[in-house]
Amino acid sequence: MPARKAKIDLTHRPRLVDLRPLIPATPSLMEARAATPRVTPAKDLQDRRGYAPDFLSGFAVPWPTVDEALATDVQPLRLDYTHFSVTLSRSRRMALYVGVNIDGGQAVDIVRSNDTWAYDGRLPISAQIGDELYTNNGLDRGHLVRRQDPNWGDEANTANLDTFHFTNCSPQMSGFNQKTWLELEDYILDNTQRWKARATVFTGPVLADDDRVYRGVKIPKAFWKVVAYLGDDGKPSASAYMIDQSRELGQLDLVFGQLRTYRRSVIQIEQLTGIRFANLADYDGFSNEERATGTRIEALIRGPEDIRL
Repeated sequence: MPARKAKIDLTHRPRLVDLRPLIPATPSLMEARAATPRVTPAKDLQDRRGYAPDFLSGFAVPWPTVDEALATDVQPLRLDYTHFSVTLSRSRRMALYVGVNIDGGQAVDIVRSNDTWAYDGRLPISAQIGDELYTNNGLDRGHLVRRQDPNWGDEANTANLDTFHFTNCSPQMSGFNQKTWLELEDYILDNTQRWKARATVFTGPVLADDDRVYRGVKIPKAFWKVVAYLGDDGKPSASAYMIDQSRELGQLDLVFGQLRTYRRSVIQIEQLTGIRFANLADYDGFSNEERATGTRIEALIRGPEDIRL
């Protein structure tokens, strides 16, 4: 019996609404990975020794403390990483301050590749600010401990990866890392490498009650840096700097005005932040001049020629 030939209507055109996928749609592997927060397990970080207060020979620089008014806001667990540590603000879910030991004599140049940021598994994800703040806008994940700073010695690669934790970043406009702030950071790092010297650097935001709220997060308008080191004469020295954004432009969702970097006294940074740097003010020329004259001292940094450590 001859096979029956099915009639095919070549004029038929199915409607899009009638089409069905042959295979049920499933999220791609890449989409699934993107939707899953990356978390470094606590066990993988348990051997980190963190910031060393005796890093500068004969010049002990203790981990900073806070005024009584801030005490309840400090996350009790100091987060130690490779060559640096972080103290978090519980209410702001970002670093209150960070501290790093830099050894220019053992510096290792690690090329920056694909940035992959992770939550720290020693804290709940809800206690940290993640990618939800930085998506589809002009905000950057600004390193507080600069990526290159802890990259020295045998653990340089581990230190590099450690800097990519959300606990070590603070929301900054993409224009924030402007010329003079970068030049300050470059100046510190380049000098430690050139002279194979060591330095200790503390960095943090100035957290104010009136900071602008964006996506449920208060965005700092200013950041500071305090540097401790041994001078050319081998004597303990310290200096302090602040970058602020005096006016906001536009809506965004957050567009800040012109950025300026100032050298300030350690005393001023302490007064602004409520963070105490042990006796570092005693080794800071600006602080000593303020004590002697009763006048606030500051200097605008326009370029590398204005930077003095």
